[in-house]
Amino acid sequence: SPYRFYQFWYNTDDRDVAQYLKFFTLLPEQKILELEASIIASPEKREAQVTLAQEVTRMVHDETALAQALKASKIFFGGEISGVGEGELLDVFSDVPSVEIAKDQFAANGVPLIELLLTAGATKSKGESRRLLESGGIYLNNKTVSEVDRKVAINEAIHGKFIVLRKGRKSYFLVKVI
Repeated sequence: SPYRFYQFWYNTDDRDVAQYLKFFTLLPEQKILELEASIIASPEKREAQVTLAQEVTRMVHDETALAQALKASKIFFGGEISGVGEGELLDVFSDVPSVEIAKDQFAANGVPLIELLLTAGATKSKGESRRLLESGGIYLNNKTVSEVDRKVAINEAIHGKFIVLRKGRKSYFLVKVI
């Protein structure tokens, strides 16, 4: 997928990115020198890696695929999920733990978030779930949730089929409503 392809190049080590820019892009030498300088001056910005990932993805796939990859990347790093297609969503979260839950379990008032976190494997106990919720460490569809007694209704499922849970900054879990 374009997203996985983009992420591969984005994750290039600082020591290799300048060489890859020379080999795998058609960027002018001056631009590559500027990007090399940015690695030293502000490596946390990952400007060279972003440029490498964009250029190579654009060349191998196309501009549309690059736009999809950038959108998917933003989602995976906490961006808005609501406008994402079903296929894109499954592609972005294809490598995260997932669980299937029957739609009828959401009947009445919904599923308690604490139970959903346990079922999805995001937490090991109700106590851990409570602590994480109280400290703002739990996200539902990339939005912070802090109410311990929060219930998740079926209408919160993306496309009526998916609920994305996140613990902390990077631990994602996908709930598939069947």
